[in-house]
Amino acid sequence: MIRNLGARKLSRTGSHRRAMFSNMATSLLLHEKVETTLPKAKELVKVAERVIADAKNNRRIEVRRVIKDKAVYHKVFDVIAPRYKERAGGFTRILKLGARRGDAAEAALVKLV
Repeated sequence: MIRNLGARKLSRTGSHRRAMFSNMATSLLLHEKVETTLPKAKELVKVAERVIADAKNNRRIEVRRVIKDKAVYHKVFDVIAPRYKERAGGFTRILKLGARRGDAAEAALVKLV
């Protein structure tokens, strides 16, 4: 029996997860860093890497499905995709920040390389 296929559910519905990661990816691409919990950071990296790879290959519709903000959409194609033109992958980095003060959740910083 094969287990643990797919992504983390993070105690959310599918539509909530898609919306959350769309918003987080938009914030990451706008500010070039975002602080969140470690499980969310690991899932966010998958989404952001896919968006940047699609932008590099000029797949505008696939990027538009994730990035809803027009300014960030243009930034992805005008600034971020040319920056990583020669890079094959690994556009993001996760830095562990330790336990968060309020609830002791493992915090992480996701930033563009």
